[in-house]
Amino acid sequence: MARKNIGDLTRKKAAGEKITMLTAHDAAFGAMIDQAGVDAVLVGDSLGMVALGYDSTVPVTMAEMLHHAKAVRRGVKEALLIGDMPFLSYQVEARQAIYNAGRFMKEAGCDAVKMEGGGEIGETVAAVVRAGIPVMGHIGLTPQTAAQSGGFKVRGREAAAAEKLRHEAGELAAAGIFALVLECIPSELAGEISRSLAIPTIGIGAGPLCDGQVLVTPDLLGLFERFRPRFVKQYADLAPQVRSALAAFRAEVETGIFPDAAHSFSSEVEGKARTADK
Repeated sequence: MARKNIGDLTRKKAAGEKITMLTAHDAAFGAMIDQAGVDAVLVGDSLGMVALGYDSTVPVTMAEMLHHAKAVRRGVKEALLIGDMPFLSYQVEARQAIYNAGRFMKEAGCDAVKMEGGGEIGETVAAVVRAGIPVMGHIGLTPQTAAQSGGFKVRGREAAAAEKLRHEAGELAAAGIFALVLECIPSELAGEISRSLAIPTIGIGAGPLCDGQVLVTPDLLGLFERFRPRFVKQYADLAPQVRSALAAFRAEVETGIFPDAAHSFSSEVEGKARTADK
């Protein structure tokens, strides 16, 4: 099957088909998500919390994002791969943004990048797009700047705030984004924005009226336990199973149960085993 591209997402919106996107930060999960047929894989800066142990996405660096994006690229063969531009990798000036976005493409093999922000980054987005780099936008709750804009809460409930989001969506679309993430905004507002744009919208905590949905994969698998946003549906609860398996390994090693004969080699079969392993 051919690798998915931006046009595929646009066509799905036009056909009324829902778009799926999940995050990944290593090759193993990238491959599993890809094999599940998900449309797009986001190497999200949420890896700062779920993989690197930071308290927020703010400390994540370009070097860290590129390292993980390269790994995910090795696992993803068909889905559209998007690299999340980390904090201060694009806010200083357009030249910086073009350079860093280009690194996601050249060094990590990403198909596009994602940038958080509204009208204030419109000119930067336009410059990156002119340079030939596809950009996905992100408005509503923007985690990189949540601390200065009221914390992690729903955006757009007040009339003025809702109008600001409508305006930002239009500005970013005019700047050339190919899709727009809407995070933590009322469902009705998300639907209104989605209907007003020719480009697809991808919701996260924005209700069912968006053109697609994205979640952080460790959240939906129950692997990240520090907190769980209300909008996350947990499709599995793997953390207790993982802890149980790890504890069983420790116990069996300590009591001499593992490794047993079935998981060891004897001199008589060692040569055959090595041949079979090859």
